[in-house]
Amino acid sequence: MSKLKISDSARLLGTLRLGNGVYVAQGSILRSVRDSLILGNDTWVLENSILIGTPETPLKVGSKTVFGHKCIAIGTQIGDLCEIGNGTIFLPGSKVGNRCIFGEGTIIPINAEIPDESVVVGRPGRVIRKLSKADHEMIQRMRGNNTQISEWVENLIENESGGKAKMGKLYDFKDKSPQVADSAIIYDSAELTGDVIIGEHSIIGSGVRIVGDTHGPVRIGNNVQILENSVLHLLPDNELIIHDHVTIGPGCIIHGTTIGESTTIESGAIICDYSSLGKNSWVKSGSLVKQRAVFSDHAILEGFPAQVIGENTNANTRPAWAFNSETV
Repeated sequence: MSKLKISDSARLLGTLRLGNGVYVAQGSILRSVRDSLILGNDTWVLENSILIGTPETPLKVGSKTVFGHKCIAIGTQIGDLCEIGNGTIFLPGSKVGNRCIFGEGTIIPINAEIPDESVVVGRPGRVIRKLSKADHEMIQRMRGNNTQISEWVENLIENESGGKAKMGKLYDFKDKSPQVADSAIIYDSAELTGDVIIGEHSIIGSGVRIVGDTHGPVRIGNNVQILENSVLHLLPDNELIIHDHVTIGPGCIIHGTTIGESTTIESGAIICDYSSLGKNSWVKSGSLVKQRAVFSDHAILEGFPAQVIGENTNANTRPAWAFNSETV
């Protein structure tokens, strides 16, 4: 058995403990803060997925579990032999049993508990039934008719410098070139194109794509964090303005919008063109801010499309899954 299979474009950041046979596909990112991420034997993480562990909420996944494309898991515990549909999001503190199946695009809320052998769908996810005989046969078949769980064998990965050792790729577009402040950090697999300006002490994470072509400018302020595999772009005759101290979580899509100071956008959110978010706003995971939607300061937003569900009173507070002095 091969110990590990890590694609060239995948990134492993921090101290990670991976079982034999772990596979991390192209564009996927595993980030561990202070030794807080464990994967069991023969677990697969397919393309452009993001797994993050923190000391407050470690990430621990069992053996022979498969994450589909573009999944996000932050501080969750997941058992053995789970089938996780494309685009599923697990939020911190959630716990999942063995042999669970998740429909595509499911969101598992903070601290949710999913029992063994559950089929789960929805946003938020709900258990719709227990596994059937056909489900068990599918899990068996998808693992080459071998669902035996072997004794865990640890492969220790220590990569505290991550992708910060060198600047990501900067591309000209016609007469425009990205401008990056000297104190900013652009991880090595990030890419910036065209009319993009990055302010002081900002951090652009692994796999981020920021595209400022002929459609309009992208302006990113000071002390902004844009986390793994997010994409920033915009429609013609528009602009994308991100003010100081904003945090954009992993796997987000941000189009031409204005985002107010100290706003937090959680994982997998979509912000559409010509919208506007006030300062100190908070957009919940998987939410959609539709085109031309305008929200005032301190709004907590959730839904598809997003609506105001409360007032954000936690000013200038970054979540535990953001970058901190230990991870940059």
